[in-house]
Amino acid sequence: MRDWLVLRIPVFGPLIQKTALSRFSGTFATLIRSGVPILGALEIVKTTTGNVWYERAIADSAEAVRQGESLAAPLARSGQFPPMVTRMISIGEKSGALEQLLEKVSQFYDREVRATVKQLTSLIEPFLIVIMGIIVGTMVIAMFMPLLSAFGEIGK
Repeated sequence: MRDWLVLRIPVFGPLIQKTALSRFSGTFATLIRSGVPILGALEIVKTTTGNVWYERAIADSAEAVRQGESLAAPLARSGQFPPMVTRMISIGEKSGALEQLLEKVSQFYDREVRATVKQLTSLIEPFLIVIMGIIVGTMVIAMFMPLLSAFGEIGK
């Protein structure tokens, strides 16, 4: 339930989804390149996403592949994988270039994650500066209040 809610958080949900997709596709491509069979690779890669919903979708897809279905169809049915990812996997399965296409998907989502983090940083930075200003201002006022009241007592 927690992972489902995390994916629905307005700004951070898409970032977490992109990170999970990047991990999935990058790790899957590496495992296939290393000669690991698809079912074994799916068992390994499902633990790298860091999200229960993706783990379930990959486990269900592994079961469908075990029963003779293509990989792209159950991933698409899960609703966790964007159409671009499932289309690339489908094309890779048909052309025999699954590893290369998964690598391209991974690179795409790596760039997306970097761009999103850069945007978040530029949005959060001004708020942090204002908060730091308020903290410093409060400390300065707290330091000078006793001094001002002492001057007030002297003037009486």
